[in-house]
Amino acid sequence: MSDYTLHSYFRSSCSARIRIVLGLKGLSYETVPVNLLKDEHLSDAHRALNPSATVPLLVCPTADRFSIGQSVAALEYLEEVHPEVATLPSDPKARAIARSLVQIINADTQPVTNMRIMRRVKAFGQDPAEWNKELMADGLRAYEAVASKSAGKYSVGDAVTMADACLLPAYWNAERYKVDLSQFPTVCKIAASLEDHPAVKAAHPFRQPDCPEDLRIE
Repeated sequence: MSDYTLHSYFRSSCSARIRIVLGLKGLSYETVPVNLLKDEHLSDAHRALNPSATVPLLVCPTADRFSIGQSVAALEYLEEVHPEVATLPSDPKARAIARSLVQIINADTQPVTNMRIMRRVKAFGQDPAEWNKELMADGLRAYEAVASKSAGKYSVGDAVTMADACLLPAYWNAERYKVDLSQFPTVCKIAASLEDHPAVKAAHPFRQPDCPEDLRIE
């Protein structure tokens, strides 16, 4: 039996954050695919589970099947319940930096570049790809400025934190939208360090069970 159940979409960056941290902590999980392109997240059945009508939704192995419908809240929960493999530094200052980096992605970058916003941008007659490209670059520019002072091998020193779990899916999205990543040398260095981590490899969108066959990688 799996430790957790994760309702997710293979290309959802917020879902990837949780996959990475579950992998880092050695926790097993069952994936329940929710196809955003088919609007399955808008169904009554999914809204009953997550009133925000979004993914991810993390269902916990508690007697009441407690669930968490916001990714960063889920990351914090996993950190508190499974502290053996830490994803936040022990030093309060470093923890604050890691949390600030998390929110640069979670609050400033991802919400304005998600599919719901893209659909509205397109409805106004604008190019959603260009919208995303510019705003992703803005977010990574802020991340670069902060992480350039805190990074070692990873975003905050030499241990993987939840900041890295949020950064890399955003980095993958930026690659997809052809953002010029060379302008972010610290971000690129961190991403290169993360790409070889087994938990990161397993969490890659193109290795998920709902990934279409033509995109799948080994």
